[in-house]
Amino acid sequence: MTAAPKPEKVVVGWREWIALPGLGISAIKAKIDTGARSSSLHAFDVESFERDGAPWVRFVVHPMQRDSNTTLHAEAPVLEFRHIRSSSGHIMHRPVILVEIELDNRRWPIELTLASRDEMGFRMLLGREAVRRKFVVDPGRSYMVSMPPISKTPVKNRIKRRKRRPE
Repeated sequence: MTAAPKPEKVVVGWREWIALPGLGISAIKAKIDTGARSSSLHAFDVESFERDGAPWVRFVVHPMQRDSNTTLHAEAPVLEFRHIRSSSGHIMHRPVILVEIELDNRRWPIELTLASRDEMGFRMLLGREAVRRKFVVDPGRSYMVSMPPISKTPVKNRIKRRKRRPE
């Protein structure tokens, strides 16, 4: 009896559109960063509280880049609080939540830290733990398995349809 061949890993770009359905986020642009161990979501007005004796957190998210009018309010149980070293070397105390992510019609749980990513170019950072054993990242490509939501696609990036010539 021979072992079944392992399925090939899907290739993703260094940035992709993902969903976080449990938080009500149907589309958010994420940077796939294999240099970062953990994943992080830009959140503000982060407030810790207790529900039924367990730690929870409520927070607000602007899921679209350069759009502070679209806001989503979310709550989630806290998995733990971690000391995370930022790319600038600062150590921060961040809440970690467990969320389901969707990419390429696949769903799986990931640990996600909530942080202020205001100065960063992406609202979401998907670290190597989240993509390990699922995807191969092509750093020279973007949006290999995802498309931006139509309503948020900048005009210059929309596909231009050619007008049909009268026959």
